[in-house]
Amino acid sequence: MSDKRLALLEQLTSSGQADAFAWYGLAMEYRKRERWDDALKTFEALRDSDPGYVPQYLMCGQMLAERGDKEQARAWLERGKEQALKSGDTHAVGELEEALDSL
Repeated sequence: MSDKRLALLEQLTSSGQADAFAWYGLAMEYRKRERWDDALKTFEALRDSDPGYVPQYLMCGQMLAERGDKEQARAWLERGKEQALKSGDTHAVGELEEALDSL
């Protein structure tokens, strides 16, 4: 991924006014670059500002599981499942359940 993309996402989110997709993009960019702490902090900021943004839970949960933090991964995945159920997103519920089963 380009440094320009990362810089743009960091600029967009630095104002605190960015939408959930920009925060998600930044978290995923950090994840791709294996900047684990930055990715987690960004996912947490997104969760705090928009807890109903369901995709964040699966991606953060998977990242944490890959890093060996199964307890925290489970918490993210379970919270994501709750949010997906609230929003009626059965596809996401299935993906989150599958991820939970793999822990």
